[in-house]
Amino acid sequence: MYNHQRLFEGRDILMSTLAEKAFQQGEGILRMAPNWVPRSFCIPGGRLKLHPADLYAFGTHRGGIDERWFASTVKADNGTLTLPDEGLSYVVCGKGDTAEKILFKDVVAELGALLLGEDLWQRFGTFPVFAKFFDNRQALPFHLHHRKEHADLVGQPPKPEAYYFPPQMNNHLGEFPYTFFGLEPGTTPEDIKTCLRRWNSGDNGILDFSRAYRLTLGTGWNIPAGILHAPGSLCTYEPQWASDIYAMFQSLVNDVPFGWDMLTHYVPEERKQDLDFIASLIDWDANTDPQFRRHHLLLPQPVKPVEEMQAEGALQYRVVYGSPLFSSKEVQVLPGRSVILKDEGAYSAVVIQGYGTMGVWEVESPALIRFGQLTNDEFFVSETAARLGVRVENRSASEPLVILQTFGPQPLTSQER
Repeated sequence: MYNHQRLFEGRDILMSTLAEKAFQQGEGILRMAPNWVPRSFCIPGGRLKLHPADLYAFGTHRGGIDERWFASTVKADNGTLTLPDEGLSYVVCGKGDTAEKILFKDVVAELGALLLGEDLWQRFGTFPVFAKFFDNRQALPFHLHHRKEHADLVGQPPKPEAYYFPPQMNNHLGEFPYTFFGLEPGTTPEDIKTCLRRWNSGDNGILDFSRAYRLTLGTGWNIPAGILHAPGSLCTYEPQWASDIYAMFQSLVNDVPFGWDMLTHYVPEERKQDLDFIASLIDWDANTDPQFRRHHLLLPQPVKPVEEMQAEGALQYRVVYGSPLFSSKEVQVLPGRSVILKDEGAYSAVVIQGYGTMGVWEVESPALIRFGQLTNDEFFVSETAARLGVRVENRSASEPLVILQTFGPQPLTSQER
């Protein structure tokens, strides 16, 4: 295990605040509390390991809990009923009945480069990405997330994202394990504007211009901002930029109508009826790419030869890649083995199978979680700890210890600085 004193080498730090105590307790690895998010327009798929009696813990008027966010510094946008801390992650300090919680965004603001490293801290002043599980019984509406030029007009960040479908989170596939991505080559803005004019007539028919792809466990997709998509019913791990901006282009989904505001909520007031502007939210070249699958499908990539990784005791696969803004790995520590995981940057981590230790922490993938219960499956690893190396031990003799990691933007090269 790395030497904890090296974390504070060259720094005159008095560990007195709750954030500092949490950092010290975990030797640079923060224990996180589960962060549940409801959506009023979705039916939960029941695969987040949340107790069935707690799926509507926010109240039925808020909708079911179908998302769990990891290392989030941004609020969810669920309309006027959104709670002040909804979507914001908490760090846990202490153990048992004496454990206290502090907002992760406050920990980031206080610890800064000590937690994130100089590059991320100086460039962004926060951890600018987060990951989540979303778990829906049915498909979601056909929608997009704004590119920067459109998000800037409403004072929001853009939202590129990616998907990975972990087998451990999919004991069933839901009712529609297919996702509509993009638009058929040859589709024109006028085709989409015709659909939008039919908004209040039931199904506006926009899916007639798209193509559905069968979703395969253990694979994923990279979806930059501006690409239309209607995510299917697999429980999905989604790394993304820290934003909750959207525009729903489908008027009727699973026989549930959507109001015009779901399309134009993040459109400037004077443009809410401007169909030309709304159609411009679409990245037309990316959406009508005739080789969309080839350019966006993500197949797991081993970080080194499999035989070499097996000898070392852990299999590591890149499962989200291709974006300079975020990436994810799946780590499978083999039964009875221990490894030192070294990475270049800070990352969030969630354990999805098995049990063991991670640094000073005991870790486990829970079978069932009650709303409000603390768990030992979610952590945030500081840059210093990641670079020094985190010792992970699998204490099972029969199954792997599987961890999903999500990293922020790649460091700038010397030419980019």
